[in-house]
Amino acid sequence: CKEVDSVVDEPEPGSNPHDRLARWREELGSLYRTGRSAAASRAQSLPPVMTCLGEHVRRLGIPRDYFDDIIAGVEMDLTVSRYATFRELYQYCYRVASAVGLVCLKIFGTRTAEAQTYAINLGVAFQLTNILRDLKTDAACGRIYLPTEDLKRFGYREEDLLAGAYTPAFVDLMEFECRRAQEYYRAAVAALPETDRRSLVPAEIMRAIYHTILERIEACRYQVFSRRITLSPPHRLAVALKAWLGSRLSRRHSTPAGLAAR
Repeated sequence: CKEVDSVVDEPEPGSNPHDRLARWREELGSLYRTGRSAAASRAQSLPPVMTCLGEHVRRLGIPRDYFDDIIAGVEMDLTVSRYATFRELYQYCYRVASAVGLVCLKIFGTRTAEAQTYAINLGVAFQLTNILRDLKTDAACGRIYLPTEDLKRFGYREEDLLAGAYTPAFVDLMEFECRRAQEYYRAAVAALPETDRRSLVPAEIMRAIYHTILERIEACRYQVFSRRITLSPPHRLAVALKAWLGSRLSRRHSTPAGLAAR
């Protein structure tokens, strides 16, 4: 997942991201058809991760669709810079984050339908948190992930966001977007099966860290243009430790499990 993400976010000098993503699709296609990558068949060099991916794909039974979704999501950052509706943004979040979570479920050995619901909702929550935290840096790259329908609803213009304008309309918009992200965190917690809680400890640690970042965005009244909201290493460690302990001691929360794109 990191390798593919770097194709767009950290491209090599002189490389064409579209061509590199096409090569990843070719390699995955060959891997799933024959058990060997296309490059290996031609005795060409491979990214190190590809040399061992085939074994894990077969052993863990990871569907190719998950990898196809991840590549399609990363590719959207090359072709899409605006999202008209949340439904469109949800598709992006699913591809770049929820699909990664579904791959992780296979690695963790978790196969229940409830765990899949958990992973999907958590992935959307993570990506929404990233979007809210990184409004400034994304705008500097010409990308606006917040749905156009939401900007219009609160009377906050695209030009305002690109200029980093902190206005009452922006505060109202961010309150709405943070509430939406909170809904997906709650839905993930509600779907977490007790039987899978131990195997999902890494995911629960990540949930605690990202949720804390969202809470800090809310606590500073959405001042994301003047600072990048992060957790210090000691704070991150404390949050992770608390989540690790809580995953063994807490009881299941009773809130609705599933959310559609809305």
